[in-house]
Amino acid sequence: MTAHVMLVSPALNAALREARFDGDAPLDPAGVRSARKAASAVPAADRYVCAPSERCVGTAEALGLRAVPEGRLRGWDMGRWGGRQLAEVSGSEPGAVSEWLTDPSAAPHGGESLREFCARVGDWLESLTGPADGGDVRVLAVVEPSLVRASIVRALALPVEVFWRLDVAPLTLTGLSGRAGRWNLRCGQPLSPPA
Repeated sequence: MTAHVMLVSPALNAALREARFDGDAPLDPAGVRSARKAASAVPAADRYVCAPSERCVGTAEALGLRAVPEGRLRGWDMGRWGGRQLAEVSGSEPGAVSEWLTDPSAAPHGGESLREFCARVGDWLESLTGPADGGDVRVLAVVEPSLVRASIVRALALPVEVFWRLDVAPLTLTGLSGRAGRWNLRCGQPLSPPA
């Protein structure tokens, strides 16, 4: 089976603007407006899913999708840093933040390490390829930017450290297509309405 996975990053909200660790919050009015404007550019899929975060569920709704929240698509578990700003944690725990940024196996916050997070996301991707029966499946998922980055790392078998070099803009589409163990990437397509 060939899987076509389309990953849509959520619209902006206060938590994304403030660089919070897994700072989940609903979309603000500007984020809702942006997502509604982009709705006509969302490609069709066989299945629509989303991360269970408020901003991903809200983005899916504003895009007009009947996306089912999928627990395996939850954001990166930041443990005790969850909801705190990066600047705050860097000021109070500079050594721990440095370790987190340089060692993919480190989890000084008590949540998932980068390596564990990327493995979890990779397991989800591989679950979509299923048995090789020749069929195709198109899945559209509204997910956190970190999950888009982890998907690219795992799909292309990149070194885990590359995660830190990938930027994911709000309301962009990243496409992955492939079979078990072999993926191709189409990245950074803006979701803007047709002219």
